[in-house]
Amino acid sequence: MAKGKTDSLRRKDGAWAPLESNRADKSRAAMVPATPQSLSPSYRLAYADNDFLCREELRPIRLQLELLKVEMALAERDIRSTIVLFGGARIPAPGEAAWAARNDIQKRNLEAASIYYDEAREFARLCSEWSAGFGHKEYVVVTGGGPGVMEAGNRGAAEVGAPSIGLNIVLPHEQAPNPYVTPDLSFNFHYFAIRKMHFLMRAKAIAIFPGGFGTLDELFESVTLIQTGRMAKIPILLFGVEFWRRVVNFEALAEFGTISPEDVNLLQSVDTAQEAFGIVQDFYRENPA
Repeated sequence: MAKGKTDSLRRKDGAWAPLESNRADKSRAAMVPATPQSLSPSYRLAYADNDFLCREELRPIRLQLELLKVEMALAERDIRSTIVLFGGARIPAPGEAAWAARNDIQKRNLEAASIYYDEAREFARLCSEWSAGFGHKEYVVVTGGGPGVMEAGNRGAAEVGAPSIGLNIVLPHEQAPNPYVTPDLSFNFHYFAIRKMHFLMRAKAIAIFPGGFGTLDELFESVTLIQTGRMAKIPILLFGVEFWRRVVNFEALAEFGTISPEDVNLLQSVDTAQEAFGIVQDFYRENPA
């Protein structure tokens, strides 16, 4: 067999593969002369046909692809566990205007909440320095990849030279990834469900900062999985004692009987990054993973 042909049958990682690669055939198909037949959408290779892949009937395939793409990328980087930061996109950095405020009260509240931007940034920095002792394979910071608390988390990691993950999602309003996410760990999702799976599949702790419906959704998804035994017990840290006391009355749920009294203990309220980081460290000293 000619040398060029032999080389084309090797996979990207150098291993022998006796069948032609899909990349080679995709390139070859693009060189076919333009005729009414070759220009027809029906002639496109199925895996290279974006219109076909976006058909309603292909949703199960798209779900699988969205799960696999991130899973394979993190496995290639040998990222084994993460520290998850959830929180509001609308919380500005200290000194910045509250871009999402609709009135003076919201402006005042959101700008006062910039303290949580700083705490998220510091918590991510502490976790990332700890992660360095594990070769940045364990306790890697992951956020939703957007602005606000998410930006603060990725920023804290970047400031100590650590990688961090951003799991962004396509929304009706533009949400570009923040500039602190490690570029090859910046992912984009269509499906909220698959995105939430990736937040939790490697999680060793979840820090939840003040936020809106999305943050509440992420909080209750996480605590439900732990409450029902579908996920290992890990620290769930609610940043902002007063905020969470006003927003959700967990004790009232226990008193009414819709959750067990011990379920309240699945959540720990904190105000500072140091306090939260100490809880995570203590947990894994007592429960080595």
